Amino acid sequence: MKTLVVRLDSFGDVLLAGPAVRAVAARSAHVTLLCGPSGADAARMLPGVDEVLVWEAPWEGFDPPPVTLPDIDTLLGRLRAGSYDTALVLTSFHQSPLPTALLLRLAGVGRIGADSADHPGRLLDVRNRRRAGRHEVEAALDTAAAMGFPPPPGDDGRLRVLPPPDTGALTGRGPYVVLHPGASAPARAWSPHRCAEAAGLLADAGHRVVVTGGPAETALTRQVSGDAAVDLGGRTGPRALAGVLRMADVVISANTGPAHLAAAVGTPVVSLFAPVVPAERWAPYGVPVILLGDQSAPCADTRALTCPVPGHPCLDEVTGQDVVRAVHKLIQERHS
Repeated sequence: MKTLVVRLDSFGDVLLAGPAVRAVAARSAHVTLLCGPSGADAARMLPGVDEVLVWEAPWEGFDPPPVTLPDIDTLLGRLRAGSYDTALVLTSFHQSPLPTALLLRLAGVGRIGADSADHPGRLLDVRNRRRAGRHEVEAALDTAAAMGFPPPPGDDGRLRVLPPPDTGALTGRGPYVVLHPGASAPARAWSPHRCAEAAGLLADAGHRVVVTGGPAETALTRQVSGDAAVDLGGRTGPRALAGVLRMADVVISANTGPAHLAAAVGTPVVSLFAPVVPAERWAPYGVPVILLGDQSAPCADTRALTCPVPGHPCLDEVTGQDVVRAVHKLIQERHS
């Protein structure tokens, strides 16, 4: 059986689909993952994925592309060529799978399933109803099971990626903690001055600190690192970043892709979590986590990209010393 799994949004969202992808792979001869450009690197890191198709959907992302007939026709041609027997459409709780399901139906996919709060008409063969309070990982597993893909025996349901490379040449030898100061949306980020404060206090407490960030975040990582930390801003692609995170004692991160990548390599996380989305659905999954940030702040559940509350109090009232205490707690728990 050839199966298509669809997850069209971000890097972290695709990582959260990983356990469901493994469930599909256990009962499929071939698994293709259809994802957006921002999720492609994560898709290529997931066990169980045989092929990755990349398409930018006009209903996803901060700046979606226009709807054009040639683009849709090209996608339909690629999907028809795949001759998929079944498709599992994975979405977040606030997204509809029905635009994707319509295209899959037009492409001739035999059987289609998804979570859907909206009446699907003939677009879905299996309509799952998301249970309240389920983490995104668990919700995806529930939908896969409803499609006939239960978790395979012995699979613990945690996040997982293909083995990353050795990154000792980047980090240097010896224990370290990682501080990742960036985030995909400003409302989710801890302020740079707080990050720099934490880096200095961690170094004063005897920790080697490694600061990570993407190519567009080099000014931020340089500011946060100062003289206290190793600055890897712009120097790690996704697989190398996985290696850096895997060898860390603890990762400190906002609610963004690298927090989920840390969970996928089994590293504990100090999660600076802005409540613009609910932590019960989006916190790092399957590893020890200490959640910092006021989860009852006025911005809760707004899905705001820019903080709507002056002073960003939900995160900026967290101090560097709060982070140091959380790091020490996780390290003690890990070593005990």
